[in-house]
Amino acid sequence: MARFVRSFVVALSIAALSPFAIAAGQGVALAQTQPAGAPAEQPLKQVALSEAQIQAYIAAQTEMAPIMAKAPQGATDQVDDKVMAQLDAIAKKYKFASFDEFDNVGANIGLVMDGVDPQTKKYVGADVIIKKQIADIQADKKMSAADQKEALAEMNDALKSVEPVTIAANIDLVVKYYDKIVAASPQSQEK
Repeated sequence: MARFVRSFVVALSIAALSPFAIAAGQGVALAQTQPAGAPAEQPLKQVALSEAQIQAYIAAQTEMAPIMAKAPQGATDQVDDKVMAQLDAIAKKYKFASFDEFDNVGANIGLVMDGVDPQTKKYVGADVIIKKQIADIQADKKMSAADQKEALAEMNDALKSVEPVTIAANIDLVVKYYDKIVAASPQSQEK
């Protein structure tokens, strides 16, 4: 289940990178945070990404997204075996050993994407992005005080959980494919 949730969070965080999501400032956390009471997720296993993996990940999104969209989100019970079998089959079709490998590649891509400034398309770090979002929320005079307080709490929690990218070469590869990754995200396909 954690692997499915991580993929869904990665897809959401990639979609949240659009300038519209940041401008909305409604507490979209780019860093992966845990809901209260959720079981602790295992730390991300950072791996060196290859260009082929990123291309395969992007290509697989068209088939993965509809299946992941049908699965219950935030459910604490196990994802249906039939759904997992479909996800594994698609992952293998795109040369991943399993959905677990696809998921880990996606999480590593998401880790870098969390730190890419959507305006400049340059990597600045997730902490910088989140701090900018905090400033945007604080400056938003149209947001109610209660919504602002909630959004700031979420963003500050996200800031505390930022995980640094430890494999610098991943940054260059992900930035190279930034536009294609964003375009392949499930949310951009819905528009």
